[in-house]
Amino acid sequence: MKMKNWPPTALLGLILLITIVLITAIGPLLIPNDPYMANMAERLSSPSLTYPFGTDHMGRCIFSRIVIGSQATLGITVLVITTVILIGIPIGLVSGYIGGRVDSIVMRLADGLIALPEFILAIAIAGFLGPSLTNLMISVVLVKWISYTRVVRGIVLSEREKEYVLAARVGGCTTWRIITRHLLPQIISPVLVLATLDVGKIILIISSLSYLGLGAQPPAPEWGAMLSDGRPYFQTFPELMIYPGMAIFIVVLSCNLIGEGLRDKLGEKSI
Repeated sequence: MKMKNWPPTALLGLILLITIVLITAIGPLLIPNDPYMANMAERLSSPSLTYPFGTDHMGRCIFSRIVIGSQATLGITVLVITTVILIGIPIGLVSGYIGGRVDSIVMRLADGLIALPEFILAIAIAGFLGPSLTNLMISVVLVKWISYTRVVRGIVLSEREKEYVLAARVGGCTTWRIITRHLLPQIISPVLVLATLDVGKIILIISSLSYLGLGAQPPAPEWGAMLSDGRPYFQTFPELMIYPGMAIFIVVLSCNLIGEGLRDKLGEKSI
């Protein structure tokens, strides 16, 4: 897939995402101040050379906290998306190909979980497990694996009756070989598109849960937690919410632009 054939909006999204990932990777080299160090004498300061984005209600450098906070927000997002793929793909492959009682059990479980909106279900699970980044990640994984399983299962149900799969059965191929050599390649493109589009949704869920106090705990510089910290000061010092909000917006926008571009290129109109 040649990059020059991508839509301009997808290229813009890719450039934005690469820039953010680079900033995240070299974050400790960029920050001018300790993101955890409070300095009440400098609280709610305006932007300056020392504090590029000003300071928060505790006198901490907002710019430094935004940069370091990207490691928490994006790091959890990568772990979540990787985990749900590793869970959803095998379950969907087995459920779709074997069918029968296995498929019935998986689908009843998926139908039961999908009956509630993802965000409400994530809040319920995170609230039950308790506020922490680990529990936040677990709650999002338990919510998001369903969509991957359903997409993979649907593709396998369509592909398993095609001639190349029937020929593999007649030729004596084992179930494992048919799944890994013939069916797995068919689901890579749809899952790639779904995962790219899902990154933005997962970031929003993670940030929202942290905003509600169910994720990162003070003084962790996570974007959603920073939004929550800045809420009482929105009328007097809106920068406390604007900067982390813009960071979330840019990442979500870039991932959605890339996902739409991939969907157009790969022809995955059903996702």
